[in-house]
Amino acid sequence: MTRVGLLSDTHSYFDPKIAEFFKDVDLLIHGGDFGSLEIIDNCKALCSNFIGVSGNIDNIKIKAEMPLNQSFMIEDLKVFMTHIGGYPGRYTKRVRSLLEKEKPDLYICGHSHILKVMRDKKLDLLHINPGACGHAGFHAIRTLIRFSVEGKEIDNLEVIELGKRGKID
Repeated sequence: MTRVGLLSDTHSYFDPKIAEFFKDVDLLIHGGDFGSLEIIDNCKALCSNFIGVSGNIDNIKIKAEMPLNQSFMIEDLKVFMTHIGGYPGRYTKRVRSLLEKEKPDLYICGHSHILKVMRDKKLDLLHINPGACGHAGFHAIRTLIRFSVEGKEIDNLEVIELGKRGKID
């Protein structure tokens, strides 16, 4: 079993509670819009098994370290991730083409700051957007997702609320 922590849209803010919620994860995934190289360093310090993609606010230094897209395996689960791509029924043309080609079991994106976990029956995949865990943006509540993978199965999916946007506890 692989325990996974998923976050996105930190926008240069790394809430100390992230370390508490993700202390036991085997894999940490960031869906883009880091905002600073320090956030990448924080993620790598938290979990040596770290995967991320760059987002639209990320500078050239971050984009040099984090690609636009990532395709990877979590046990037997095929994953495709990019920052901007839409969701079932509303994919961008670029992402729809990539999903049809890659045929992932799980598609992860960020960008919208809207937490979504949706099944795409047409492409036979699960879509997850963990929402945003930074303070910049229009979201009301800062969120993360934690789940486990065993073989090809996703289990124990939890939405974690960090508090209101703009309020530092």
